[in-house]
Amino acid sequence: MGEGSEERGQQLPRLRLDELLDELQARIDEVRGTRDRVHGLLQAVLSVGRELDLAHVLRRIVEAAVVLVDAEYGALGVISREEEHRLSQFIPVGIEEERVAAIGPLPAGHGLLGELIRHPEPLRLAELSEHRASYGFPPNHPPMHSFLGVPIRVREEVFGNLYLTQKRGGREFDTEDETVLATLAVAAGVAIENARLYEETRSRQRWQEANAGIVGSLLSGTDESGVLELIVGHARRILGADLGVLLLSDADSGELRVALASGSGAEEHRGQVVPREDSFAGAAVAAGEPVISADIGRDPRAAAGAGRWAGLGPAVAVPMGTSGGTRGVLLLARAEREPAFTAEQTAPLLTFAGQAALALELADRRRAAEQLTLLADRDRIARDLHDLAIQRLFATGMTLQSTLRFVDHPQAAERLTRAVDDLDQTIKIIRSTIFGLRVREAGPGGQGLRVRVARAVEEAVPGLGFTPALRMEGLVDTDVPPAVADHAVAVLREALSNVARHARAGSAEVAVLVAGGALTLAVTDDGVGLPSAAGRRSGLRNLAERAAELGGTLTAAPGPSGGTRLEWRVPLPPG
Repeated sequence: MGEGSEERGQQLPRLRLDELLDELQARIDEVRGTRDRVHGLLQAVLSVGRELDLAHVLRRIVEAAVVLVDAEYGALGVISREEEHRLSQFIPVGIEEERVAAIGPLPAGHGLLGELIRHPEPLRLAELSEHRASYGFPPNHPPMHSFLGVPIRVREEVFGNLYLTQKRGGREFDTEDETVLATLAVAAGVAIENARLYEETRSRQRWQEANAGIVGSLLSGTDESGVLELIVGHARRILGADLGVLLLSDADSGELRVALASGSGAEEHRGQVVPREDSFAGAAVAAGEPVISADIGRDPRAAAGAGRWAGLGPAVAVPMGTSGGTRGVLLLARAEREPAFTAEQTAPLLTFAGQAALALELADRRRAAEQLTLLADRDRIARDLHDLAIQRLFATGMTLQSTLRFVDHPQAAERLTRAVDDLDQTIKIIRSTIFGLRVREAGPGGQGLRVRVARAVEEAVPGLGFTPALRMEGLVDTDVPPAVADHAVAVLREALSNVARHARAGSAEVAVLVAGGALTLAVTDDGVGLPSAAGRRSGLRNLAERAAELGGTLTAAPGPSGGTRLEWRVPLPPG
């Protein structure tokens, strides 16, 4: 009895000592864990603050948050400045790209994610599906249970939210996790502000360099198509757009014609004529300011030609305006799932588009000055032709006619008569040429058909990607009435637009012939030939109706060496 009591007395101090050692070890582990966590937090703060590119900063924030709180999945939702209670960008971490694509559209800010947008306070849940705002998960979404959300503030503004789910080991997020994440969110706000300032400075410099490049190209004599390519190229590069389209206002119809398209899906836009109503570009003209869409494929303002936006998402359209009116529209689009354009990004684009419009106006004025010089030279040539060539030809014809009475041989007399007729025809041709040389530009109605045909071919060059050959024969300006000329120009534009959109041609030829009391307009290309697409048939039907209205015909057949030959032929009134 005495010995047992003595043994128990010796064991009690030993048990207390073991408990004290275990508690001490637990405290040491806790201190070490806290020290390691603080060290990890500091490393995360330094890692986030080291970046200056905003996209890299945002992804680095999510990656650091996932590691700090030992979460399986994480995401950062950027709150839209244009749409209230919506996310403009969602950056997930921990889910494979294949599964992200299978899930479908990224969250826009509904359900539990929207709860933090409406109430920007930390939110910690053991089971997120039990929250009243939870909507559940879409198909193919991985299972998630524990949840921790923390807002990120930049100055006094809530920039976005950090969302962490599924703490590893089936555990719940605790108050320490919330504290660590809130601390990271403060550092993230500073890093985002710095990245924004850096991005604004860099963007301002890029826009200035782009403007200088355009002005320099104009002063060096670069043609209009080259300047348009510079405008679209600079805008795409600076704003990271996958597609750039530049549309110019058509003086005749008021519609918007695609002058240049480059990037993803550009071939679907080249040569297109867009109405001002029910079009995204027309909405920018009507608003007189940038219009932004988060998803242009589903935007009701892009109802006209909606099929052309396949694979594209965010878009912005900016009017190109001057004091004289709107010259056109610059439209940019990004691929699906890319971040939406923001008001801050697009604000310099309006000024850039205005300066681009001024550049085009400067090019027009330079072209007008060159045209005045050309017209003055034509006046001189016309005067010389009238005063010298026609008078001498007329005198030669009179001499030959007076010689006929001295010729008795029938064949000789016939040849002289034929020579006199040829001289008369030559005089008519020269007079037609003089008339064409003296035509001033007084709008489409005041231009000769030669000038209007040449201009229509020139305007089609950006969409085609090459310059078609042009051939004109006969009394094109004098024998074709204005009404027929209007139809001919419209037919030529539609035919060249069809070549640009469907033919995939490398060359084309335009021929305008006035002979035998008829006007023949032929467009030949070396493309893939006549397709069976209903859209092209609809275009040909319109051309056939124009020909039938004037009592003429339209034929479309394979070209002499492949491709397609389109011939539009209408009779001309006598005299």
